[in-house]
Amino acid sequence: MTAQEISALANAQREYFRTGATLPVAFRKKQLIRLYDTVKKYEKDICDALTADLGKSRLEGFMCEAGLALTEISHMIKNVKKYAKRKRVKTPLAQFPAKSYTLRSPYGNTLIMSPWNYPFLLTVEPLANALAAGNTAIVKPSAYAPATSALLERMLTECFPTEYVAVVTGGRAENAALLDEKFDLVFFTGSGAVGKEVLRRCAEHLTPAVLELGGKSPCIVDQSADIPLSARRIVFGKLLNCGQTCVAPDYILCHSDVKEKLLTEIKKEIVRQYGDHPLENPNYGRIVNEKHFDRLLGLIDPEKTVFGGESDANRCKIAPTVLDGVTREDAVMGEEIFGPILPILTFDDFDAVVRDLKGREKPLALYLFTKDKKQIKRVTHELSYGGGCINDVIIHLATCEMGFGGVGESG
Repeated sequence: MTAQEISALANAQREYFRTGATLPVAFRKKQLIRLYDTVKKYEKDICDALTADLGKSRLEGFMCEAGLALTEISHMIKNVKKYAKRKRVKTPLAQFPAKSYTLRSPYGNTLIMSPWNYPFLLTVEPLANALAAGNTAIVKPSAYAPATSALLERMLTECFPTEYVAVVTGGRAENAALLDEKFDLVFFTGSGAVGKEVLRRCAEHLTPAVLELGGKSPCIVDQSADIPLSARRIVFGKLLNCGQTCVAPDYILCHSDVKEKLLTEIKKEIVRQYGDHPLENPNYGRIVNEKHFDRLLGLIDPEKTVFGGESDANRCKIAPTVLDGVTREDAVMGEEIFGPILPILTFDDFDAVVRDLKGREKPLALYLFTKDKKQIKRVTHELSYGGGCINDVIIHLATCEMGFGGVGESG
């Protein structure tokens, strides 16, 4: 799509929004039901596209993308009337007999820029929210997930007129052309580097932007933790989508007293969940492309690899890899990993861990495995992060009422 075509599309959506057609709650609910039915209709195709783009199994594709999208749409269908309802607030006596209330209004024409790692969920979920709020939307899926992007274009074109919901596919040229336009809200999910550029471009138009970024999400395991349970849940969350999950535990901070036991249990869990040959397991995904494959291999220090490390360049696959004896100075700690590499750092002083994390960029997620209620209170009250779990990982994403996002550098 050319810049002129994108401009015409944005103008058409602005004009459509100004008609007021998207404002009635009945209209919003009807469109959400259409979206739900369309996702159900294309459920198999969605899973096939995710397999083509990321090697996701049908189970993972439904559980982590199509199924969660349906849950979010269903939540919006049930609650759109409540969310749109005006809210009475108290009025000062001096203003009697006036009545005061707040009313939630849609932004207008929105732009949703989605990532490649969960290309269906992180497109459809914000789209459902935008439509429930009474907006129009232009969706820009990632060029790194071509099969899913093509399917989204087919689905949404079938479901909605383009003056209401439209899909723009392509790469950097299309991204730049979209950001040349003045939207009423931009919703971006992706890397911090690109997020900064999106925010700069939005600032030119004074357009508000929602950024869901990433970072190095720590997972703390203290000496009171249930180690087998911790290992099972950490391995599941870390290796979901082959480690390409924005809220995956990036690295472990483990108390030295239980480090060896945790390491042993993690190795057992990887074998239990993915077998002795994970590269051949159909339920184990692949790295999205050669660029990220090569980047990840560069983060693996053979001298610190205590499990895994195998790779297959022809299929862009890297086996679950555990690194021990890691320090903050190692390459793997210098950037968000976004892959199946799990570094383990140790500590002896919990206070020092808290002080250290306070001085670092605020992560998108933080996880703590412990039975110590004092430590739970310290972490939840003293540290700043987007979201997290106690004695589990990533499941906070599956709760519609929780909300989701980062803070500071993570969004």
